[in-house]
Amino acid sequence: MTFEEAKALIEQTLPEKRFIHTLGVVETAERLAKKYGENVEQARLAAMLHDYAKYFDAAEMRQVVREAGLDSNLLEYDDELLHAPVGAVLLGRAYHLEPAVLSAIRNHTTGEPGMSRLDQILFVADAIEPNRQYPGVERLRMEAEHSLEAAVVATLRQTIQFLLNKSVRIFPLTIETYNDFVNLP
Repeated sequence: MTFEEAKALIEQTLPEKRFIHTLGVVETAERLAKKYGENVEQARLAAMLHDYAKYFDAAEMRQVVREAGLDSNLLEYDDELLHAPVGAVLLGRAYHLEPAVLSAIRNHTTGEPGMSRLDQILFVADAIEPNRQYPGVERLRMEAEHSLEAAVVATLRQTIQFLLNKSVRIFPLTIETYNDFVNLP
């Protein structure tokens, strides 16, 4: 799948506001890939496709989780988590995409211990793209300019704190990713 094909697919799949967010993620992922020596085309493609399943029906996404043999724990948490792994599965079935691109899409919400550099780029780009406005985003943007790994840790910390403030359950993979990146015993 070419970037232009992905863009056409996403433009017809997402509402305008989410498409604008996606364009911001593409811009940010491209910049980070150049800065950190990662494959720019893969970063752009993963960024364009990252929210492919964002507005799919939750019941259908749950069915994909079961059918594809994804982590069944996903079904015990907020449906918001489903779009990343489900999107990766559906895109992988329908299009010829490199495993690295699918991995970045799959991991862009929860992270994963041992994330690749491309995974890290999309994870951070999604959080700091220019249209994002929330307390702490400028600090995350500054971290991303100095160290990709530090930006991942700061993004995880921000996400975990946000979820704690909402008093909602935190998907274990997010905690595992945080622990992996800060090298806790």
